[in-house]
Amino acid sequence: MAKKYVSIIIVPHNKAKSRNISLSEKMIKIVAGIGLFVFLALTVFLIDYFTMNVTRQKYKTLWDETAQQKTAIAQYQQTVDKLQTTIDNYENYAKKLNVMAGLKSEEVLEGEPGVGSGSGQEIGETGPSQTLDLGNLNDISQKANRVARNLDTLTTFFEDQVLQLASTPTVWPTKGYMSSPYGWRDDPFTGKRTFHHGIDIATSHGNSIYATADGTVIQARTDKIGGKTIKIKHMFGYVTIYCHLSKFLAKVGQKVKRGETIGLVGSTGKARGPHVHYEVQLNGKEKNPYYFLLEE
Repeated sequence: MAKKYVSIIIVPHNKAKSRNISLSEKMIKIVAGIGLFVFLALTVFLIDYFTMNVTRQKYKTLWDETAQQKTAIAQYQQTVDKLQTTIDNYENYAKKLNVMAGLKSEEVLEGEPGVGSGSGQEIGETGPSQTLDLGNLNDISQKANRVARNLDTLTTFFEDQVLQLASTPTVWPTKGYMSSPYGWRDDPFTGKRTFHHGIDIATSHGNSIYATADGTVIQARTDKIGGKTIKIKHMFGYVTIYCHLSKFLAKVGQKVKRGETIGLVGSTGKARGPHVHYEVQLNGKEKNPYYFLLEE
């Protein structure tokens, strides 16, 4: 049986002779097969290329989103840390208000002010920062709600007792740092273990000393231990005492307001350097002045 051929005639545009190419049926099938294979391979390659390109774009998008989420989480962590510090400050503030309001005694409050070692504790100094786990958010929320409820109770209490608040010693008597807290300590002169009935606030000579609440000056005298000493009587049983002044700026019988200057810092009496020895009494009983100091 004769083989079948397909002839392809190529006619050039110039005057050259035309060319005749003859292909057998078998050759045509081979060429067609090769062409189909190349087409399929190219199609698979293009599909794979575009698929990988889409995958790479998705991966890049996910990578960018992950980086943004990491940044957001870091910022969120910082916010949580600040929130924890704020809540702790409010809780400490609320504890002091509870003592002043008589809703809790200072003995039940957690934590006592640190005992100084001579260098003193800076006023307003905060403790070491704590790293929070995001899993503690529920605890923080519950703590915030508890503090908020307590502050609401205290707000209601004090709204009806503005006069009592004005008569309660709540501010620092001078600007400085607490060099010796209330309580037992080694006497700086004898070295013996003695009870310190107030707090010492170290500061510069000549700085102002302020009345810590509204009241009346009932004493302005000089003695061997306290030096120049002022005593102020406030309403609701409060009495405050200020020792080691260099100068009196208030006299007996004078009515003073909270924040009013009553004297200047000195080192008169039994004192190693300029400071204010400050005491708070309530109904004749000594109290730790630290728990009445709201301005940190």
